[in-house]
Amino acid sequence: MTRIKMCGLSREVDIRKANELKPEYIGFVFWERSSRNVSYEKARELKALLDPSIRAVGVFVDEDFLKVKKLLDDGIIDIAQLHGSEDEDYILNLQKETSKKVIKAYKIRSEEDIEVANNSAADYILLDSGMGTGKVFDWSLLQRVERPYFLAGGLNPGNVSEAIRKLHPYAVDVSSGIETDGVKDTDKMAAFAAAVRKEDEI
Repeated sequence: MTRIKMCGLSREVDIRKANELKPEYIGFVFWERSSRNVSYEKARELKALLDPSIRAVGVFVDEDFLKVKKLLDDGIIDIAQLHGSEDEDYILNLQKETSKKVIKAYKIRSEEDIEVANNSAADYILLDSGMGTGKVFDWSLLQRVERPYFLAGGLNPGNVSEAIRKLHPYAVDVSSGIETDGVKDTDKMAAFAAAVRKEDEI
């Protein structure tokens, strides 16, 4: 079964739709340069509305360690997703001090990037074309991936079926692909979930 992660949720309507669709993961972005950025307080409000069966992932870019730890310790997020230059020590310390899981994102441009991802201490790896670029990268590079991974980068309701058939990722991660004019589109959210689950039935 391919898991679904819908990232960049920032409004109550987004959460209500997620509760209806039941993706395995949703994402809150804690990065001030992102249009999807949410504050601690907003994330707390949204998490309180989230179906407990859905895991909330916090997305960070070179964030202060203690801020990430607090969000995990306070139960605002269940998993930390790191998109910056966080090193292995950062990952290991976060795992040790919170007993929570960590996703480390890697920009895939070469086979060397795959090798680094394969050896990451993170519980999960996320493979992308860049930091929220919304663009598809060269999927042929993923033949060398030796562990389950979240696939991101340019996915949408129209191409996610092909991605699952070709790559069989652990999970598919979508953000801009379920948006219209920069905000989450509930119809696109539903279409994405339906496309993923249809592939799993084949």
